[in-house]
Amino acid sequence: MFRKMLVLLDGSELSEVVFPFAKELAARLNLDVTMLQVYGDIGRNFVPVHKAYIERAAETIKSQIADVQERLGIPPQEKQAEVRGELADGHYADEILSYAERNDIDLILMASHGRSGIRRWRMGSVADKVLRAAKVPVLFIRAGAEDATPYDKWPTKSIVVPLDGSERAESVLPHVIALAKQRTTEPIIVNLIRICDPPVAPSYYSPELSGVPLNWGEFMEQEMDRCKQNASDYLENIAKQLDDQGIKAESTVLVGQAADEIIEYVSKNPYSIVVMATHGRTGLRRLVFGSVTESVLHAVSNPILLTKPEQAGS
Repeated sequence: MFRKMLVLLDGSELSEVVFPFAKELAARLNLDVTMLQVYGDIGRNFVPVHKAYIERAAETIKSQIADVQERLGIPPQEKQAEVRGELADGHYADEILSYAERNDIDLILMASHGRSGIRRWRMGSVADKVLRAAKVPVLFIRAGAEDATPYDKWPTKSIVVPLDGSERAESVLPHVIALAKQRTTEPIIVNLIRICDPPVAPSYYSPELSGVPLNWGEFMEQEMDRCKQNASDYLENIAKQLDDQGIKAESTVLVGQAADEIIEYVSKNPYSIVVMATHGRTGLRRLVFGSVTESVLHAVSNPILLTKPEQAGS
């Protein structure tokens, strides 16, 4: 599933929050790594500086990957990850996307710059465009938030997977399986969650109307019970599919507004990666991101792997 990872840097310390994930993912998934820095018009005056920086970054990650492999007991004769640093000159997002496509990259790793979110990366709207236009999954790491996940506490203990019953949402499962099967000293648990949205009585029905044989409170309670049972059955079926792959999964049904419930659940699981499709049953409301995915992306400090349905078989 994952073979080549592109790690994006901009020369700042905040962008380097990706380092722990780069070394761990490369070692655990046996990935080749390219560290990429793109410079534009202003940066052309400092190419030697950029070159020295990206080469040093590559050397650092290569050494750290070796340390992780030793810690995991991976035989030294096993194929070692290839790590290299690259520079590109041009428009930031365009060069990143072009490089990824030309070099058969199948995972992009990038950082944000704090709570301002994806729209205020150091390089303008770069992160936003990469997340929207990338043809491969993007692992998005929040940097600079006061309550940011302590990234030195890797390995992640769980993978949180919100599902809404749609094929689009389920398209994340191959990526979830790949992450869950990484080499680690402790098994990673997949937390499957589905949200039941409470039904609301239509405003045009008045409970005072005589002759209307409806008890809305009882009706809504029955509908909610039915939703929770269906959601539980659905998640159990997905968990069985993961169990057949040797992956431990736990299921949770939550009641409320989807984005709010996901955000609260994730906040209680700080050592987890969230995996979401860019849009599910809610549809293509904001070009690529569904409204739920975008709300979660802006609100949580956990790393988030974003995928598109067409990437499931890549």
